[in-house]
Amino acid sequence: MKPNDAPDKWQCVLTCWGTKYGADDINKLITKIANHNHHVARFVVISDRVHKNLDARAEPVALPDVFIKSEFTTGGQCHAKLSMFQKGLLKTDMPAIYIDLDTAILGPIEQAFDFRKDEKSIVMFQSAILPFSAFARLLFRLTKGKRYARGNSSFVVFHPKHWTEIADKFLAIYDAGEFREFRPTISDERYISWFAHDHMIALPNSFAVKFPTEYMQHHAILSYAKACIPWVRRRREKLSVVTLCSLELKPEKLVGLALNTHMSDSKGRVLVWNDFVLGGLRQKLIRYYAQDAAKDA
Repeated sequence: MKPNDAPDKWQCVLTCWGTKYGADDINKLITKIANHNHHVARFVVISDRVHKNLDARAEPVALPDVFIKSEFTTGGQCHAKLSMFQKGLLKTDMPAIYIDLDTAILGPIEQAFDFRKDEKSIVMFQSAILPFSAFARLLFRLTKGKRYARGNSSFVVFHPKHWTEIADKFLAIYDAGEFREFRPTISDERYISWFAHDHMIALPNSFAVKFPTEYMQHHAILSYAKACIPWVRRRREKLSVVTLCSLELKPEKLVGLALNTHMSDSKGRVLVWNDFVLGGLRQKLIRYYAQDAAKDA
């Protein structure tokens, strides 16, 4: 049965390890989420360290020792994020939304629960060309799990009571010495997509987008062309979630760029930092991260 509207209460999950992000980043995200949403009951921060001056609304949870491994947390790997599925870390009487710390919350996000088909649904960004669909599920079965639709885990909607096996199975694969040989464990998001393939649902791009995918093309002309499409401009104005995943710049550095700056990322996609290409998002991001930018100036 499809859930009805937003739940009466839900939990927000954040993770933090290493030194790239800290209490200020966590506190900003908590404040933005709390300001836009009425039913968020708790904020769980899973981290490998104690953060001074953490928002009083945050409930610190120690990152389990089994996930504190260099191959889970360095070199762009985020397997430690799978700890949020481990039994006992989250309450099982309410659904959850996980959010990466490099994500801008521009509006209410509770509507994300409406995208589920049922309580076992996992909703996240679509990452590859093959969409989450009946065809992808069929392909998974026909190829015995070798082909499947993949997502991006910057924003994940799930219910903890249904998915502790995600963490259990992953750790079993690691303990068996198959972590590097088993292709789905290349990344946390590939693994989630593979494990829960029958229950995966894509976030609509009228609600949430990955900044590099939505706003950056392989030539600046293409970025301008996409920005000219009327329905694209209308859709972008409604966005509640923009994740800055894969950007080489931290957000507070991004918003300090000079107007009309052109910059390429490691995949050859071009950022055009002006209001024509980015629409109202450029000013929204500047306001969102203005305090951080001022502190670093």
